Amino acid sequence: MARRGHRPSQQQGNRTRLWGRHAVLAALANPERVVRKIWGTREALAALDLPPVLPIVYADVADLGRLVPSDAPHQGLVAEVDPLEDVWLGDLLQQGEGDQRPLIVLDQVTDPHNVGAILRSAAAFDALGIVTQDRHSPPESGALARAASGALESVPWVRVVNLARALEEMAEAGFWRIGLTGHATQTLAQAMGTQRIAIVLGAEGEGMRQNTEAHCDELAKLPISGKVESLNVSNAAAIALYAVTARG
Repeated sequence: MARRGHRPSQQQGNRTRLWGRHAVLAALANPERVVRKIWGTREALAALDLPPVLPIVYADVADLGRLVPSDAPHQGLVAEVDPLEDVWLGDLLQQGEGDQRPLIVLDQVTDPHNVGAILRSAAAFDALGIVTQDRHSPPESGALARAASGALESVPWVRVVNLARALEEMAEAGFWRIGLTGHATQTLAQAMGTQRIAIVLGAEGEGMRQNTEAHCDELAKLPISGKVESLNVSNAAAIALYAVTARG
């Protein structure tokens, strides 16, 4: 995937700490990820084939617990990494030419667990990538990487300054932009058609901003029962991705 330019992380200066077996192994396997240091128990490290140049610190469970937020499930592994380089929207759209892989667009979804879960679903359904607004999305973090279960390393994540302009660029590339909202009159299945699709989701509670809705081709809802008011945004994203993938 095309990446250029570094984005400063909000943790450990320009570096981030990842924890948990899936997140750490995925970072080690990603040729575009620079891993600076790894801490681990002897048992956890013995199971890894690590490059000899990588600094390794053997630590017990209590020591590892002090490197990460309290109660973080580190599974005996913690890694310090550089943030991934930026992905440019134009590059991503060009890579996806000729295929039907969907895009996920997030409007001010800031919870790292939700974004991580959406990355995981994007990997599961082979989405082209996710797009967020730079100022209103979480930075790379251990919590996000843990929720993504390795998908942070494999799913392109584009951060843009102006989400409306990015949606216009998607339209020019042939994407039909469908905004998911509970006040829509049609379902996602009715709105999809056969075009390449960008699914747009807003933050829980607030939903999509008005200007974001205005840059969607259609608004649609998931056919949920009246027993619940709405779905968690990561659950909605997973269902929408399945629907797009399974359309006949």
